[in-house]
Amino acid sequence: MSKQIDISQASVYVGTYHKYNEGSLFGQWLNLSDYNDIKEFYSACYELHNDEEDPEFMFQDYENIPEGLIDESWLSENTIEVLQALEDMDDDQLEAFLIWSSDGHHSLSDEDIDQLISNFEDDYIGRYDSEEDFARELIDEIIDLTDFVKQYFDYEAFAQDLFCSDYWYSDGYVFRNS
Repeated sequence: MSKQIDISQASVYVGTYHKYNEGSLFGQWLNLSDYNDIKEFYSACYELHNDEEDPEFMFQDYENIPEGLIDESWLSENTIEVLQALEDMDDDQLEAFLIWSSDGHHSLSDEDIDQLISNFEDDYIGRYDSEEDFARELIDEIIDLTDFVKQYFDYEAFAQDLFCSDYWYSDGYVFRNS
């Protein structure tokens, strides 16, 4: 993952489509950690744009919000809950969680965050320099091979077999297929 996300600094630049269509980018950065829930956030948005009768909010920019929780015209109902739950993770664990949750099998916007974190904890193995490094550690844990036998063991082939079915690897992280 190229850019580290700082959950505590999750923020959204909130404008409106009406203002944008009139040539104005008027809006304001709102830090999501300032709100206890999505209703409080939207109340702040309405107050910011109280010069419009029924503002259609436009999230013109955002920072430190995981993929799948926001786009230009939509903010997931559970965004603040998700951010609060993820705030306790250290940087490495958070990066692994975001990779795991974006693999196409999980939805931060739709699924219960506590269940997602539990499933992640079941699937997350650790950080490794390569698939082969993971295979070496796994062999060392489950089989007591002598140094003589280790020199003949094909770790690369074993790793290929592991990652064809039981595990997957991304950006240095190993996960169990579930």
